[in-house]
Amino acid sequence: MPLAPVHVRLFLVGLLLIPVLGYSQTIEVGGALGGMLYKGDVSPTLNPRFVQPGGGLFFRYHPTRSFAVRVQVSTGRLIGVDSLTTDPFQQARGASFRNTVREFAVLGEYKFRNYTPLRNVKNWTPYAFGGIGVFTHGLRQPGEGPVNIAFPLGVGVKYEFHRPWTLGLEWGTRFTFSDSLDGLKQPAAGASRLNQSDPDTKDQYTFVALTLSYTFYKVFCP
Repeated sequence: MPLAPVHVRLFLVGLLLIPVLGYSQTIEVGGALGGMLYKGDVSPTLNPRFVQPGGGLFFRYHPTRSFAVRVQVSTGRLIGVDSLTTDPFQQARGASFRNTVREFAVLGEYKFRNYTPLRNVKNWTPYAFGGIGVFTHGLRQPGEGPVNIAFPLGVGVKYEFHRPWTLGLEWGTRFTFSDSLDGLKQPAAGASRLNQSDPDTKDQYTFVALTLSYTFYKVFCP
């Protein structure tokens, strides 16, 4: 069966997009810029001295006024230095590392205050989010796959300062199954513990960021 002319196919695509455009105030796109922090063997706590730049892009879909789904890609650097701690074991080990993380995540957000599309209303709300993501990094150990799983969990607040622009602040930690973000080797029989990671704890990384987003509000024609 021959294909329909190009203009007919474009018209059909347009018809399919009408329902989406009719509710376009539910679509939001934006970016995030901030810092990443590592937590693991080399830095057992979140140490502000190890903050490194990070950033990302995201797409939000708001099916209801209190719930949103976000798809996000982000990347950033992680560092850690044993010599900057007061722990005797870490000072004796003297490990340090630099790593780059690249992440893709699907998140669900719950907004504690309802957003409304009414005119002259300044929307703001705190929110909590969680979901699942996959990430890659540059210090994989032998036998480790190229992709790892992370479980993001965090909180944020956003304010629509000038419709349709929204500014936000967000804190989110990624819980992982990886123990090699710091490049330390997995435990091996007969090897020195100084160069080994702790198998009972897994590495984490935290992303703190300012966000700026644009919401596509529907234009009402007279």
